[in-house]
Amino acid sequence: MDRGVRLGVDVGTVRVGVAASDPEGRMAFPVGTVRRSESAAQEVLAIARDREAQWIFVGLPRHLDGREGPSAADARAFAAELAELGDIPVRLVDERLTTTSAARAMSSVGKSARDQRSTIDAAAAAVLLENALDIDRNGNLGTVTVGVPRKEKHD
Repeated sequence: MDRGVRLGVDVGTVRVGVAASDPEGRMAFPVGTVRRSESAAQEVLAIARDREAQWIFVGLPRHLDGREGPSAADARAFAAELAELGDIPVRLVDERLTTTSAARAMSSVGKSARDQRSTIDAAAAAVLLENALDIDRNGNLGTVTVGVPRKEKHD
């Protein structure tokens, strides 16, 4: 596993959750949320640059049977925008049940559903980033995640 901060991104229709790892890639922690707007990808990239992130992992929401719906298309489009605007490699990682896992963890420490609204997206980003870190530690990054290519030449 290479050294460097990784960023996890959970794309939602209202907010984009952001999480980061430590430089050794041992653990992930919630960073915060970005309001979903025209500039959301630029704001996420600013966070990535501020933290000197080496990789960005964007959650790809699939149905339990593996099919992709409108949310997956939205996540793919957001990942493509990140890849196009920035110079940090972007990879898609399966995020089935990450929000559910984050909500259960928050409920277990006494956070109500109402209290979770402002932080659930960042917590979900941390869960998906933990998954990506595990995948990388096991040497499966290239087979389990999907790279997002840049379409335009950026010389």
